[in-house]
Amino acid sequence: MLEMRGTIELQREFFKESKKVIYRDDEFTASLFRYPSGVEAIELTNSRGRMVVLPYMGQIIWDLEFDGTDLKMKNMFSQPKKVNAIVDTYGCFAFHSGLIANGCPGPDDDHELHGEMACAEMDRAWLEISEEGISVCGETEYVKGFGHHYLASPSVKMMKERSFIEMNMKVKNLSGSGMPLQYMCHTNYAYVDGAEMKQNIPDDCLALRESIPAHVKPTEQWLAYNKKLLSGEETLNVLNKPEMYDPEIVFFADKLDAYGEEAEFEMTSPDGTAFFTKFSTAELNHATRWLLHNSDQQVGAFVLPATCRPEGFLAAEKAGTLITLDAGEERSFTVVTGKK
Repeated sequence: MLEMRGTIELQREFFKESKKVIYRDDEFTASLFRYPSGVEAIELTNSRGRMVVLPYMGQIIWDLEFDGTDLKMKNMFSQPKKVNAIVDTYGCFAFHSGLIANGCPGPDDDHELHGEMACAEMDRAWLEISEEGISVCGETEYVKGFGHHYLASPSVKMMKERSFIEMNMKVKNLSGSGMPLQYMCHTNYAYVDGAEMKQNIPDDCLALRESIPAHVKPTEQWLAYNKKLLSGEETLNVLNKPEMYDPEIVFFADKLDAYGEEAEFEMTSPDGTAFFTKFSTAELNHATRWLLHNSDQQVGAFVLPATCRPEGFLAAEKAGTLITLDAGEERSFTVVTGKK
């Protein structure tokens, strides 16, 4: 076991508009700054790239770059906004979706898009420095009178000389009764024209979403393309028809544990650059593929690992995929993702 080299407890007053280095060694630099919007940020760099984390705002990963390649979706936001809903600052590489409710609310749901955790105000934030890397860690306590009570502890680690990161979310039920749990690790990868997508489960396990969420406004062209995907006349393993991915195209894969203990998904660009995401199917037994291409937003989210489909609380309850955490019970979810 590698010996911990140190912990740096962070305070909001450490973050100024001018960037300040708080830690440096031969491999890593950790800097603190605050965006003009007022959102605090940590920039971590290693010999391969750069990551920007928002430690007090749901521990959102705002930017991720490795070997000169920007991994983040094209978006309309020049900086993160200090908001309560993820849709109002949708320009990040990754965020934690959940935890009581997840995904796009159905017509009878009353929760926020992607739940309360996505932009949650964190109570604590700190850095853990070890021989293998630097982790940004945090905690937030969710509590409601006459409601649920939990402790969420997200972390993200940048490894020495590596071009990938490890994201983790721990959630512990602090109440005396059971609580519902839905979680998705929402990684918003850049759209890469001509990229090929593959995974260690059969292609036919990915089913096209047939429901139409409130934020999707179908066109005749889009509806016709969806019909071809459903009939098998068209396939979507290669990103070669961007005009058809507006509005979004979404696929679901369920019961991933039937195909192995670990799921691994990849997206490889025509020049050979490859991105990957891997995770335990015992922890995250469902996956979503989200594709979108228009003038404002371009996304090639080849996999979003989750505990259920992102169709809202009531849909998960009906499907039997809603997890219940008993009093005092804790769950942990880990996702490794980045450039190969």
